[in-house]
Formats: sequence, structure tokens, C-alpha cells
Amino acid sequence: MPEGRMASGLIIAAPASGTGKTTLTLGLLAALRARGIGVGAAKSGPDYIDPAFHRAATGRPSVNLDTWAMGPDLLDGLAARAAEGADLLVCEALMGLFDGVAAFGATGTGSTAEIAARTGWPVLLVVNAKGQSQSAAALVKGFATYRDDVTIGGVVLNNVGSPRHTALAGTAIEALGIPVLGALPRAPDLSLPERHLGLVQADETEGLSERLAALGRFIAEHVDLDRVVALAKPSQAGRGSDVPALAPLGQRIAIARDAAFTFVYPHLTAGWQAAGAELRFFSPLADEAPPADADAVYLPGGYPELHAARLAANHAFRGALRAAAERVPVYGECGGYMVMGETLEDADGVTHPMAGLLGVRTSFAKRRLHLGYRRAALLADGPLGPAGTVLMGHEFHYASTLARGEDAPLLHATAADGGDLGALGSRRGLALGSFVHLIARGGTAHG
Repeated sequence: MPEGRMASGLIIAAPASGTGKTTLTLGLLAALRARGIGVGAAKSGPDYIDPAFHRAATGRPSVNLDTWAMGPDLLDGLAARAAEGADLLVCEALMGLFDGVAAFGATGTGSTAEIAARTGWPVLLVVNAKGQSQSAAALVKGFATYRDDVTIGGVVLNNVGSPRHTALAGTAIEALGIPVLGALPRAPDLSLPERHLGLVQADETEGLSERLAALGRFIAEHVDLDRVVALAKPSQAGRGSDVPALAPLGQRIAIARDAAFTFVYPHLTAGWQAAGAELRFFSPLADEAPPADADAVYLPGGYPELHAARLAANHAFRGALRAAAERVPVYGECGGYMVMGETLEDADGVTHPMAGLLGVRTSFAKRRLHLGYRRAALLADGPLGPAGTVLMGHEFHYASTLARGEDAPLLHATAADGGDLGALGSRRGLALGSFVHLIARGGTAHG
């Protein structure tokens, strides 16, 4: 990795989901950028939507940091790259600060606390003060003492009702020796729209620039930005490795990119480019074919169920994809996997024909949550690696599989707790896919 200026970092975390992490993170990013501070961002865990909002707020790519799926070298390398050339790096936590899953091998549980411990970045804890005052100090004390290697550097109170409310909770917390750096009044008009997998995506959010600017002004008014910046510290971890998390699928990779195909981990495509691969983009929703000179095609996840009728009507795209699969590998993840299948039933019960590269038939009319980390071993040689290659990934979708067809499975998977999930995905000729969003090679993670 080239030498360069490295930002100090801090982590925005909370005791639980829904506490205000994203509001504070996006507002802080926007407010600091408005001040002329070069601010970068990262997201703890397997999240696609927040990094896109980070990028909109900072003008820089965000990156996922995942202590369950990534080995130390990859994790450190991504953190160092995200901090390079910035003045400050802000890492947004997932769920509660200490929430994770079962540890696996050389990696951890996936909790944000593990990132805090590894990097030494202080935590700015967002505490929902609604319905409590001095009791908030007991919660903060518990978080501050739960792990000796995690530092709670400051607190921002959320949902405060009055100056008196702020004073009661803030005085009790500061008596612990932990500064309160801000207090946010209730502001429901600043919330971002949501759908079933989280926030509506950044590219689809109407008036996003204005929304971010308003969040920035809100945070600047109610948070001491100077003290927040002073809280940050350089990472104590190493600079890691530049080896890509996954080997490139080919030398020239055609990637579907539009409103139906948006769930791409930034570290994967950046790693492919760093390894010398060329990325070519095309839009299935615009009825575009993969570039003819591509030697691999990647259909990432997204929301194809919201655009199923349009995809079904785009005969040029579907025909070109079938033709491509006669020549080069075509790989799909989650939404991309569903589009490669025979049919997709939307939430209204309407069945739409898909590309037919694989036999899988899926439905959103029969919703069922599939959520969790996956450790997967390839069952045959292919563009993802030779048979037996271990890959780390994550699954999060509501689609049901009506039928998998006669195709051979792609992976054999276990859950984070070691539970056997059996054979997953499909492969037929040069077409392959599954519901698992791949994050990194298991060999990189576990030596």
C-alpha cells in the first residue's frame, strides 16, 4: 500500500439498533465536509445501503469492515485505505456496540467492539434519552466498563425533550468522567425513508443532497464538532494487505448496475481493479447487453423484485445474458441469482419469466427472512476458485425458493454457529449463483 497521510478515526455506536447512529453519522459527515474537513467513512458489518449514503455525504467511497468474515490483514488494509488522504475517518457501527455472532476460527464475532479494540478508535456512543434521565448514566457506565480494550470517548444524547432533560442526563453521565458532546432534540422530519431491507437506497432517495445538508446543519447546531474531531485517534492496527478479498472473476468484468442491481461491496470491486481487472457496467433495466468483450459477467444483488415486470420484458438483455453464458462465466448473488433463474414471483403474486440460465424459481409472495453469516465451500472448480475453496459471506433476503430445478449446487454452507445449512445455490455450465453475498476468501481470513 502506498504511503500517505492517514486520518485519525472514531466509531459512532449505540446500545441498540434504532437509536440514532445513522442520523448522527450522516449529519456529522455532512457537517464536517461543509467545514472543509476531508472526512472518510466506513461501516461495520455486512451492509450495502449505509456505505452508499456515506459516499453521498463525503464524496469518497466508504468501505465495510467485518471482523467475522475478514481476516486481520484484509481488515487492517481496508481500514488503512479508507483513512488515507482524509483528515478524519468515521466508522458507523451495526446494531448494538457489542452485538455479534459466534466467533469462527481466526476471526471474531463481527461486533463493532472488535473493530474498536483492534484499531483503538474511541467510541462516540449515541444514547436514546427518551423516557429516562439520570438512568442513562447507568447504561453508559455499563458500556464503558464492559470491555477494557474498548474506550467510550464521549456520548451524544438523542431524543432529549428539554434543556432540563439534557442537564439531568448529561450531568449524571459527565460525573462518570465521560463527556457529553451533544444532545439531539426530537426531529422526525429529518428521518430517511425505509423499506424492508433498511433505508431506501441513496440513489433512490428524493432530494438526498438537501436532506444531507439539513442533517448536517442539525448536527452542527446540537453537537460540539470541534470536540468530536479532537476525540479521534490514529489506528493502532497495522497497514494490512492489498491482496483482493476475492480473486477477480475475469480480466474484463461486466457488472450489472442500475436500480435493480446495487448491492456491491466496495472493497470487492476496488480489489479487482487493484489486481488489474477492468470493470464494465451495463443496465439490465435499460435492456442493455453485457459488453461483448467481457470475459466474465457479475449480477449483484439489489431489488429485482421491484422491477420484475420490466426485467421480464427486456428481451434483449435476457437473450444477451443467455448468449454470454455460452462463452464466459456468469455469476449472480441474491437478486442477481434470482434474475438468472426461471421465474420470479413478485409480492402481488404475479410470476415473471427471468433469464432461465438456472432452474431456480423464487417468490416474494411467500416471504421468509433468511439472515446470517455463511461459511461456504465451493463444490466444483469455477471462477470463484477451485473446488473446496472456503468463502465467507452473508445472506439477507425475504425471498422463498419455490424450486431449485435440476442444477447442481454451488456451495456447501454452515451458519456462524456451525449449523449445517447443506447445499446452496446452483451451477449449470458457465452459469452459477446463490443467495450468499460473498465478502472474502476463507483462506485469507483463516490462514
